[in-house]
Amino acid sequence: MSKTETDNGQDQEDLGAAGSQLSTAPQEESAGLPGLGTIGWVRWFWRQLTSMRVALLLLLLLSLGAIPGSLIPQTGADATKVDAFRQTHKTLAPVYDKLGLFHVYSSVWFSAIYILLFVSLIGCIVPRTWQFVGQLRGRPPGAPRRLDRLPAYTTWRTTAEPEQVREAALALLKKRRFRAHLADDAVAAEKGYVRELGNLAFHIALIVLLVAFASGQMFKSDGTKLMVEGDGFSNALPMYDDFKSGSMFQNDDLAPFSFDLLDFRATYEASGPNRGTPRTFQANITYSEGAYGKQKSTTVKVNEPLKIDDAKVYLVSHGYAPVITVRDGRGKIVSQDAVPLLPLDGNITSQGVIKVMDGYRDGKGHKDQLGVRAFFLPSYGGGASVLSQFPALLNPVLNLEPYHGDLGVNSGIPQSVYQLDKTHMKAFKDSKGRQLRGNLKPGQTLKLPNGAGSITLEKDIKEWAGFEIVQEPGGGWALGGAFAAIFGLAASLFIQRRRVWVRAVRGADGVTVVEMAGLGRSESAKVPEELGDLAGTLYDQAPGAPGPDDSSASNEASPDPQVVPAEGAEK
Repeated sequence: MSKTETDNGQDQEDLGAAGSQLSTAPQEESAGLPGLGTIGWVRWFWRQLTSMRVALLLLLLLSLGAIPGSLIPQTGADATKVDAFRQTHKTLAPVYDKLGLFHVYSSVWFSAIYILLFVSLIGCIVPRTWQFVGQLRGRPPGAPRRLDRLPAYTTWRTTAEPEQVREAALALLKKRRFRAHLADDAVAAEKGYVRELGNLAFHIALIVLLVAFASGQMFKSDGTKLMVEGDGFSNALPMYDDFKSGSMFQNDDLAPFSFDLLDFRATYEASGPNRGTPRTFQANITYSEGAYGKQKSTTVKVNEPLKIDDAKVYLVSHGYAPVITVRDGRGKIVSQDAVPLLPLDGNITSQGVIKVMDGYRDGKGHKDQLGVRAFFLPSYGGGASVLSQFPALLNPVLNLEPYHGDLGVNSGIPQSVYQLDKTHMKAFKDSKGRQLRGNLKPGQTLKLPNGAGSITLEKDIKEWAGFEIVQEPGGGWALGGAFAAIFGLAASLFIQRRRVWVRAVRGADGVTVVEMAGLGRSESAKVPEELGDLAGTLYDQAPGAPGPDDSSASNEASPDPQVVPAEGAEK
């Protein structure tokens, strides 16, 4: 082997050592099948699972797997929509059931991807973290033998002593926040560790997000409550109208608090193209934390929930609850309460049902049950109009359609309080034999035929507000993980890790030769620019000396050093 080939081999090995560990990425092993045996296959599988490419693939699969959960009705979110989907799609529904698409986030295949991604990220991060800690505890590698082979390089001659140049370079690099030290006849420095720190922070943040998402799904609770002005609510399971929770949720996990709805306020645009659009939409409440907490007053608005511990109380809906008084055939009040009616359109045309199950007697004194379908128009337009013209109470009218008979509440079959089962009910007839209907304004009364009683719309028309109480323990961790992931990714993308070496040795003619070189993880214009700036500053402290072939006797200094390409051309 020739001496040139030997030198080239040593140079390549030298340069490889100088550029080693510029990142914490694990070294790629040579391709090939693992050795025979169970242990060999396990090691091979573990290496594949903990590789970054597999982690990215699993993350992509997790994102794709979440798409059906957004497009297809989910049992945990709305079982009614799932049942409706099954009735409408007789062919697809069995296929979706087998694939677990009606409960994507608790399905076997989604859980498998989730767990594999979790394991992959941990298996990838742990060795990189230890390697990064080792790099922080170590020192930048010494200067290669041939600095002119590096991507950014400059050199000049100076009359300053080599020790003075190295000391000046060491001080300069430390001032520029490089980790620097003296290594033989050169100064070795490194900068940009925040890049690897950001990379690790990004992947750790992904784990935090996964844990937060999993804990939020397992321990979350989500319930709704419709409250009329003056009603109270205590955060206990029996108080909810509808309630859903995660698989690991316990009743004791509910945050202890209570609140009362004092009143609801809504104003609307009175004219223009946005007529009827809400301008204000808020509920005034008093609340207390814990069993003996002090009463506090606050206002809950849309997208401005009340926050208590891990729970958030959102204002989600609104409607009217006219106060209706029902008297039986003897004139006895058998029902007097605010009846919440559900809106049908943007102008709050509403409908509902009044049910009198006990205590009602007809004109002959016989026990009976009363059911009344009610339609409420906050702003009645007159004539045959059946829709409200405006959402505010400008001209309120209540339309009633009374029935009597068996409401079916004693059959044991649950039924909605907003719907009337007329299977065993009979309509009241007017004097002409037609079904009795009546329009009432506040303060008016509808008389039932044959002395069966009366229904009165009181002048007090209350409003109701619908609240959603959400409790997600992992929400704060998820938000923190998201911010950490963003900042970590930005650091790993915009900060470059690089190394700089400064060698100062005495030449054959006794004049000090200064060499500076820089190396980055990837090709970038920042490394030559930074090296040029460092060289210019150091040149001011160790100015150039005349060249060895300079025939003039003057002591004119050579010009400022310039960074040259990697081919090793010297200035």
